[in-house]
Amino acid sequence: MAKNDKIIIDFISGVEVKNTPEEREATQPFSKILVEDYDYPIANIQTRPQYRVRERPSAEKSSYPVDIAIFKNSKKKDEDLEIVVECKQPDKKSGIKQLKDYLKFSDASIGIWFNGEEKFILHKTYSKGKVFYNELPAFPKYGERLEDIGNFKRKDLKPARNLKTLFKTIRNFLAPNVVGATRDEVLAQQMINLIFCKIYDERFTKPEDAPKFRLGTDEDPKVVKDRILKIFEEVVKKFDDVIDKNDKITLDKISLAFVVGEIQRFSLSDSSRDAIADAFEVFIGPSLKGGQGQFFTPRNVIRMIVEMINPNEDELVLDPACGSGGFLVETLKYQWNKIEKNGSMLKWPESQIEAEKQKIAIRNIRGIDKDNFLSKVAKAYMALLGDGRSGVFCENSLVKFSEWQSKTKIEVQPEKFDIIITNPPFGSKMKISNKEILSQYEFGYMRKKDKAGKFVRGSLKKDEVPQILFIERCFELLKEGGRLGIVLPDGIFGNDKMSYIRDYLIRHGQLLAIIDIPIEAFAPHTTTKTSVLIFKKTSNPKKNYKVFMSIAKFCGHNRRGDLIDEDDLPIITKKFLQWSKQ
Repeated sequence: MAKNDKIIIDFISGVEVKNTPEEREATQPFSKILVEDYDYPIANIQTRPQYRVRERPSAEKSSYPVDIAIFKNSKKKDEDLEIVVECKQPDKKSGIKQLKDYLKFSDASIGIWFNGEEKFILHKTYSKGKVFYNELPAFPKYGERLEDIGNFKRKDLKPARNLKTLFKTIRNFLAPNVVGATRDEVLAQQMINLIFCKIYDERFTKPEDAPKFRLGTDEDPKVVKDRILKIFEEVVKKFDDVIDKNDKITLDKISLAFVVGEIQRFSLSDSSRDAIADAFEVFIGPSLKGGQGQFFTPRNVIRMIVEMINPNEDELVLDPACGSGGFLVETLKYQWNKIEKNGSMLKWPESQIEAEKQKIAIRNIRGIDKDNFLSKVAKAYMALLGDGRSGVFCENSLVKFSEWQSKTKIEVQPEKFDIIITNPPFGSKMKISNKEILSQYEFGYMRKKDKAGKFVRGSLKKDEVPQILFIERCFELLKEGGRLGIVLPDGIFGNDKMSYIRDYLIRHGQLLAIIDIPIEAFAPHTTTKTSVLIFKKTSNPKKNYKVFMSIAKFCGHNRRGDLIDEDDLPIITKKFLQWSKQ
């Protein structure tokens, strides 16, 4: 946790340390991975003061400082040292050389080199008086032996709390090593395919059975690849309406084994962050996303909006700019949770609860995105979670309804939806200039006040940014009494030139809440300041009423995208729910 720009608090010892790139990007993130994802007790780990090893056997004093030292117990005796972690060297070759020195002159048997972007694991062994170093595909969790790596049951999987760090490590291994797939979008496609394999394996493996998505310490990478390819064949067959039959996993056996080793022990479907969105944030650079306005909404922002909207089990929900499906997935999970609570209260059998959950997925959830790849990802992700894929469509939400495919026109109609939750693409560089699109909307025309002070239509605009048109489209799709949760740039709420938009909102409904979101929310990809608007559509809006307004100072990460402890969004959600009951 940051204390100020120059000082941070060490995660293990709790003491103040200099805010260096090494500490910020490697030592502190890896310390969290050890404790939060691999279950090592903090009492068994030493960071400050640093544990030291000798620089040679004959040295009287120990002089080499170890960034992270992990012991068998909290006594931290030299003979109980198990793992040393080196985070200092940005250069892999020199970092591994130093790591070997640490292993050679200490009792540790495992050494890990990690610089925040790449990772390398060594195992020290002895044979005939000589020291040998073998590379490991993964390191053991607390209490495990080396031979236990890859030997676990489905019920042993646990949610990962540091997915971005994992994906960043994977990306930086794949980029220089994968032959014929150096472009980030190609690597992203491969990673997404593997994520689907992982989630599929989690879903269709019994709790007491061993997952197929695994890698043993001495297992042949070819055997691992063959096993993963068989999983992918099952994914393609089961979801042939989602995944193209021509899609392939083309990673070489070594690269594929590395990916499996990194994520095998974690449950992606139960993790706190959207695995697919996190993978995209790492594998698809800001330049690609920025041009399309595809800044993926942080999971805690999504969760706040969903909880404030409070979708009931029978309400129809739409995201007209769904991207990889973050709002759809979180809404589905929220409605499922209500079904599970109700089913438990009514003593329903598990089969009936699951049947109701699937019914909700198919009946309640709809999503649209104009990007073919993203809509495919959303469909596949919904399918792997429990169906609902038939409700996701690849369309341009802003064109005339008549231009949509017939199936979309049946499932997505004006004034049909109880709830719309969305973060539409925004950006001044992606204006809509098509006259046919603009002419559909009030916001497609210039607006000016008449003598009575009312806004009247002027000439057709030359162009308009998409987020403004999305506001009007959302109201068209909402039924009377329907609720809207939308992320919008702050200019819409405070710019004098956009007062006609606020006039439109007042005429078409009742504002329930405005949440000021920190500028860090979409960092490091964009510094656009945003707010969340919660609205109720009504043809007879009140003249005077109370509005919930709140400012979030913290959103769970800083401007660099690094996780921090402070997050005001859950607190705001709780206060809004209490306020709304008054």
